[in-house]
Amino acid sequence: MKQKNDGPTLSGEGATDYARYMRTDALLDLQRRPEEVVHRDELLFQVAHQSAELWLKLAVAELTEAVVRIDADEPAQADLLLARATLAVRLVTDQLEMLEHLTPTVFQALQPALGNGSGAESPGWRQAQAASRKLGQAFARLLTARDIDLVKLYSGEPSDPVHRLAEAMVQWDDRVSLWRVRHYKLAIRVGSHGVVGTTGSPANWLAKLIDHRFYPELWQARADLARVDPAGEGSVA
Repeated sequence: MKQKNDGPTLSGEGATDYARYMRTDALLDLQRRPEEVVHRDELLFQVAHQSAELWLKLAVAELTEAVVRIDADEPAQADLLLARATLAVRLVTDQLEMLEHLTPTVFQALQPALGNGSGAESPGWRQAQAASRKLGQAFARLLTARDIDLVKLYSGEPSDPVHRLAEAMVQWDDRVSLWRVRHYKLAIRVGSHGVVGTTGSPANWLAKLIDHRFYPELWQARADLARVDPAGEGSVA
């Protein structure tokens, strides 16, 4: 039987244990107050970006733990952690749809509140990039320790834990790339960033990032495998 609720038992601020554990008083006070905003859509803009930073914080934590698991020779566990990180980035990407409600005129009205701020300064994305590189380094160490050739790995059993980990890394890479594409298109549509080819346009920088890959060797191994026939007699093209 559920016990009667006699009030919060946790220490901290808030009228309930939920508020104290989730720190909702502090969380909901992180946005600019009505008397501070230059445009009502600042709340939309801040909520979208602040929640993205939280999801990225989770993604980085999962990537960091995945590196630990790989170095402990536990690729299956790292695979599961990567799936969680990838889902977090998918949620970050999906919520960009909220920013489509901003028009270029509204975005320009928000500029004084943003100062010189840019999405390129996001600590979450910078940490995700660093964690992604460390993940690639850990995977390379795993391949060396097990004397694994990538093309042979992809030619083997898909249920192999290292094969599954490699595919999880490709999925992570792909999901980050999809975010970049979505962010690029939003910047063109809403952010008044100009178009590719315009001198000095941030669109040029964003466009270059779209084709960036954290793990080009995995993509290359897949491409190499596609050029070899099942009998191993060379290209099928």
